[in-house]
Amino acid sequence: MLVAYASKYGSTAELAQFIVETLRDEGLHAECLPASKVTEVNEYDAVLIGSALYMGRWRREAVRMARRHRKALRRRAVWAFSSGPLDFSASGRDIPPVPSARRAMDRVRARDHITFGGRLETGARGRVARMALDEGRGGDFRDFDAVAAWARGVAAEIEAPEGL
Repeated sequence: MLVAYASKYGSTAELAQFIVETLRDEGLHAECLPASKVTEVNEYDAVLIGSALYMGRWRREAVRMARRHRKALRRRAVWAFSSGPLDFSASGRDIPPVPSARRAMDRVRARDHITFGGRLETGARGRVARMALDEGRGGDFRDFDAVAAWARGVAAEIEAPEGL
């Protein structure tokens, strides 16, 4: 399995690595790569594509990866995840994919999508990040129990007789 991610400040990269570790704990071979470094997907049976949400959009690297590899991804099991709300809303309800994520999912025929809370730490660069921090919206809102549960669900689908 491949877990490809697009991250601005490292939070989504950490989620992707945590997902890989969970999949490995479930007995699957999985590796983690930045979406911008993915050159081939044919060697994988399944792919998870994740992106930080920034200004209400998936990061360009994730969108490009889905577009560039769409034909090969359509022949694989694909799931998608987003990381970004700077509050606990993702823990309390299902948040639908933003339009750019929905388009990427449709392009590759992804099976499912989930949104996880994000993280924004003091010292993050960029005007938008500083504004969010100035408004008191910083912090870590990732729910690793929910991430692990979702990853285990993906593993169960793959291991099911008709999983792939």
